[in-house]
Amino acid sequence: MRVELTRFRVKSGKSARVDEWLAMLNDRMDEVKETLVREEMKVEVIFREIIEGDEYLYWFCVQGETGAHVSTSPHPLDHDHVAFHEECIDHDYGARDAQPQVIMLPDAIAAAIGWLNPAADVVPFGREEIIRRRSAA
Repeated sequence: MRVELTRFRVKSGKSARVDEWLAMLNDRMDEVKETLVREEMKVEVIFREIIEGDEYLYWFCVQGETGAHVSTSPHPLDHDHVAFHEECIDHDYGARDAQPQVIMLPDAIAAAIGWLNPAADVVPFGREEIIRRRSAA
């Protein structure tokens, strides 16, 4: 399984659009759940916070290794989701990835989602920032 926690900075002036984006996802939850199957998404949570005046969104997910990427989705909801992401996320800031160090999960939950060895998905701590940015086109 892939365990990820990624921070994205919201573009200045886009907070109201983020409100709409997150409301759209909550309002269309039946469609959201349909998209999770092809992505092998076991858990996906979006967090939001303000730090020193800048707004951030965090994605936490547990996803199967062979899950399809959202960009390849045939679902109209995912197309809307990607469009909001493009409009609202500051790609110059980059996607900031945290590193999973301890995975705590009851055996019954791990078995229910087919996660044979959660402890094996912990990664060695690299004492550096992990920033993914788009390559220049």
